[in-house]
Amino acid sequence: MPLAASFPPSLFRYASFRSSLSKTLSLLPLPLPSRYARRPFSLSYSSRRPFHKHPSRSSFRPRPMPNPSLSPLSTDAAPALIPSPDPDPTAAVSTRSKKKARRESPEGLLRYHLDMCSKRSDLPEALRLYDAARAASTSLSLHHYNVLLYLCSSPSDATDDTRALGLERGFEIFRQMGADAVSPNEATFTSVARLAAAKEDADLAFDLVKQMSSVGIPPKLRSYGPALFGFCKKGEVEKAHDVEAHMAAAGVVLEEPELAALLRLNVEKGRADDVYRLLHRLRAIVRRVSESTAAIAEEWFSSDAAAEVGVEEWDAGKVKEGVVKGGGGWHGQGWLGKGRWSVGRSEMDENGVCRRCGERLVCIDIDPQETEDFVKSLASLASQREVKTDFMGFQEWLNRHGPFDAVIDAANVGLYKQHNFSFFQLNSVVKGMRQMSPSKKMPLIILHCRRVKGGPADNPNNKKLLETWQKAGALYATPPGSNDDWYWLYAAVSCRSLLVTNDEMRDHLFELLGTSFFPRWKEKHQVRLTFSRKGPSFHMPPPYSIVIQESEGGSWHIPTVLGDDIETPRQWVCATRDANTVSSLSHA
Repeated sequence: MPLAASFPPSLFRYASFRSSLSKTLSLLPLPLPSRYARRPFSLSYSSRRPFHKHPSRSSFRPRPMPNPSLSPLSTDAAPALIPSPDPDPTAAVSTRSKKKARRESPEGLLRYHLDMCSKRSDLPEALRLYDAARAASTSLSLHHYNVLLYLCSSPSDATDDTRALGLERGFEIFRQMGADAVSPNEATFTSVARLAAAKEDADLAFDLVKQMSSVGIPPKLRSYGPALFGFCKKGEVEKAHDVEAHMAAAGVVLEEPELAALLRLNVEKGRADDVYRLLHRLRAIVRRVSESTAAIAEEWFSSDAAAEVGVEEWDAGKVKEGVVKGGGGWHGQGWLGKGRWSVGRSEMDENGVCRRCGERLVCIDIDPQETEDFVKSLASLASQREVKTDFMGFQEWLNRHGPFDAVIDAANVGLYKQHNFSFFQLNSVVKGMRQMSPSKKMPLIILHCRRVKGGPADNPNNKKLLETWQKAGALYATPPGSNDDWYWLYAAVSCRSLLVTNDEMRDHLFELLGTSFFPRWKEKHQVRLTFSRKGPSFHMPPPYSIVIQESEGGSWHIPTVLGDDIETPRQWVCATRDANTVSSLSHA
């Protein structure tokens, strides 16, 4: 009997409840003020201390004295005569008392201690607290159950006995949750799906995802993981592809771990068509692969199944048409050629020519409309994160003084391998980029306002530099409290210009962009630097795209994350047919 059978009928009315709730909320004239928004639960002890009001924060407010020279009937006097209403001090005290009571209630204390168990990954203590709460008839909420199920499904660094205990008690707790008529959410189903995977029951894990969809809870990528990895581990390729299809229907995009698991399964089964399809999915989603995924690709190209698959003759015109339609770097017409593959690691020279096979990689163009859409989304995000008027002022300034051929992240350049900000180093980069500029225009220098006053900026030579840049309309000082990353990134994207920085652009700010466009743009526009006694060396964007490429002759080049474009060459997996086969095909 499925686990869902133990749930009361109310669970299956969950979707209709959500719908009715949404309709009710849509009838409200205005959203609730932010002061009524639910605050996140704090795990600190400070939140549990009683509130002590400072004596200076008295609720007493002197009322304005009436002006005797004005008539009580005068409308001009009305605002002065009507006293400002005093806040009700008892209401604030009552609210604080209620919050304190909730924190110190059995349910509040249980929540706090379970959160501490989650932080410590202490499953045995969490189960002891659960048993004590059940014995005391303490009411458990969705949060209580989710913490318990999370600990049961993913005990960190636990012993085998603890894992077995979590597996046994997890399903019991889930059944009790249904008996208590507590409606589950996505986190609940995901934890139970992990329990099912630990039990090596991938079918149950997949059924739980389907139940989520049936009650109106959108599954996430993590929800599918237990079922997908479970089927891949058991070698059930058709069921694994069923999960993949369900994910596509739900609009969930696979990432490298999921694609790599499917790729390994199909390599082991010798399913050439699915291997081809998954390599192209990796090309579109991941672009460059981890070392473990690269090893799977090498395993495929070295296999007998890969040697046998392919066509000896193909329509070159159709392949060319596929390349043009796809934007370059792939054709999607299937495996070309026949015979064993020559597989190995390689590097690209400065012109994008493979040092192993001699094939030149291509540069894949970026759609101009994609750039325009990215500029708009970037401006919207920056306006939310920065003071809106400050960022809008920068946009207006950029419209007056731009466009620029290059934008310099001045903080990154001036502090490169320096303890103190170096205007001399920055100026050498400004001069170098100006000389390389087709228009010989000075690049845009983005610098935080604290760098233009005080410290090194007060040096007479540096002050003269700042004045020169400012008069040329090439210096923009970002306002206090701002993050200058938003400014130089927006300027570079909107001006379609080069961006001079060694910043890897991997922190939270850039993760907010949440689009595949950004790494492609960065690849084509970022100029990186090294310095020597002779001055700066500019490492321009490569003349080829660092992405999985399939040539018109049937060879493959797969970039890895190993290596760096400046210090060490990037490692590529190079896979071509044997020289004799390639030669005969070229002649044909």
